[in-house]
Amino acid sequence: MTMKASSGFCDGRSRRDFLRIGTLGFLGLSLEQFLRMQARAAQEGLYSKSQQLPQRAKSCILIWLAGGPSHIDTFDLKPEAAAEIRGEFKPTSTSVSGTQICEHLPKIAGVMDRIAIVRTLTGPEGEHDRASQHLMTGHRPLPATSYPSYGSVVAHERGLGTWLPNYIAIPNADRNMGSGYLPRMYDPFSVGGDPANPTFQVRDLYSSGYSLPLERITRRRELVRQLDEMARQVARNEATAARDSFYAQAYELITSRQARDAFDLTKEEQSQRERYGMSTLGQGCLLARRLVEAGVAFVTVSSSGGPTPLTWDTHVNNFPTLKDQLLPQLDSAYSALIEDLDERNLLDTTLVVFMGEFGRTPKINKMAGRDHWPQAHSACLAGGGIRRGTVVGRTDGQGEYPTDRPVSPADLAASMFTLLGIDPHQTKHTNDGRSIKLVSDGEAVSELLA
Repeated sequence: MTMKASSGFCDGRSRRDFLRIGTLGFLGLSLEQFLRMQARAAQEGLYSKSQQLPQRAKSCILIWLAGGPSHIDTFDLKPEAAAEIRGEFKPTSTSVSGTQICEHLPKIAGVMDRIAIVRTLTGPEGEHDRASQHLMTGHRPLPATSYPSYGSVVAHERGLGTWLPNYIAIPNADRNMGSGYLPRMYDPFSVGGDPANPTFQVRDLYSSGYSLPLERITRRRELVRQLDEMARQVARNEATAARDSFYAQAYELITSRQARDAFDLTKEEQSQRERYGMSTLGQGCLLARRLVEAGVAFVTVSSSGGPTPLTWDTHVNNFPTLKDQLLPQLDSAYSALIEDLDERNLLDTTLVVFMGEFGRTPKINKMAGRDHWPQAHSACLAGGGIRRGTVVGRTDGQGEYPTDRPVSPADLAASMFTLLGIDPHQTKHTNDGRSIKLVSDGEAVSELLA
């Protein structure tokens, strides 16, 4: 039997199982974005902003390693364990004395003095979708409640933004990145294309399949204004005013040169692009830097939305898949992002997090891979108030369970919200009147905070 590297998720989810949205005519926007415009009218007034905490991070970039990266082969190696545990990779020293990571992450090793590692993330969910929901919201999935993702909460607290949305997903939004019980207008704006593609264009901003000249957009906007004015004569209320602001933002997005420039990777020097790596992940991280530089509050970069059919779900051929493809891409992208933000004096105000939904089994399986393991896995955080060069927690000699300082998804959520100036213990309200804690049973990890 020929073993192949992972081209999707083991539960049947394709790497293309992202939001796919059709194009609508009115302003050349996507259908979902137009529906979000309407949604605000229905939801306006139901949600009030919380009391803010001191804000150490203005923006956040979340790098999502879909599929679940192996902690034992990246940031929590076990060189003294048996061969069927430790695997093929060796540890290497980093810029932090006493801290070692995988030998195939040499560039990240060089910037480890600006990064914090959490080695004891732990949770109960071992299935991709449920674990992703848990890690992206801080809540275990419940059938009766859909919880908002971090980016949606940040967009809700910060507002919709001006000429750019405050929550953007690169290249697409996973189904667990949505607004949950918050209004749909706090869903992410998906760029809808692979930034590593030479012909990359943001869907609906430069859509080649449905492109509207500026003159036609302006005429259609005027038509919408006239129709709305007629409707106001029949029923004047807050919903109409709320919808007006949506149309204004939509118009700004598709006509603003600033918006187009922020998404335009051709404005970067080729050497800079190559520094990040010409992969979906690398160019996605470069685009994320441009967006936070332009003022976007939250950007998610997913590693599984481009043309390369590989995920971190390495049930088979774990070691060549990591060594030859996944680790080099991550090494270039993450290290370049940290250095670039630091050089531009943006790192101290930008929280950069990367993680996946769980780790991998310590014991290598019969197909030279590792299976799902939520009991222990790793995440890295940098910038935005993070204590540099620190390691939080310790796992046992086989990397199976935390032996010191376990960190739950709720703890991680509380830490991120705290750094972003959002009270993690505030109460939110659903549109049916239920009160829900933003973070339940979680506390900020003090060892992470500078």
